[in-house]
Amino acid sequence: MSPALQQQRRREGFFFMLAFALSVPLANWMINNVGWVCPPDGPCLIPVAPGLMAPSAVIMVGLALVLRDLVQRRLGVWWSIVAILIGGMLSWWVAPPSLVAASVAAFLFSEFADLLVYTPLQRRRLVLAVTLSSIVGLYVDTVIFLSMAFGSLEYAWGQVVGKGWMVLLAIPVIAWLRRRDERIGMLPA
Repeated sequence: MSPALQQQRRREGFFFMLAFALSVPLANWMINNVGWVCPPDGPCLIPVAPGLMAPSAVIMVGLALVLRDLVQRRLGVWWSIVAILIGGMLSWWVAPPSLVAASVAAFLFSEFADLLVYTPLQRRRLVLAVTLSSIVGLYVDTVIFLSMAFGSLEYAWGQVVGKGWMVLLAIPVIAWLRRRDERIGMLPA
């Protein structure tokens, strides 16, 4: 790979890393501040399907699952781990401690589960790697977060659907990125 492509790869990687790291505290802020309905003793909710509501953070969490994969694709596994830890630390400044503890635990476990599924698949099957790793990550995140934050899986189906929408919306972008990488010779090492 030429030095110019290596430089472009790093720039894109750090952009994805910044977006990923910021998506985590934004999700934690949204859960108490953004929604169609914000019950006094629960999370702010948004509709994710007819008759199905989910905590508003699902938007950012679904996006974070895909962004982590892109960080790894551009910068490598170790930068992905750094991004996961930065995102977790930033969350402590935007939400109540009990919510952040649940979010950070869910975030760390789901992102590491995502990483374990994505890593062996990503070189040859990028779209499949992103899709499968995101599905694993969103289920892990949902169960851990809802159990710890609210002691209930009441919003589990809404969480899965909401995060799933974000992953589905990202798939065409991931497919385009893979085609572009192949065309210009910027595939991962």
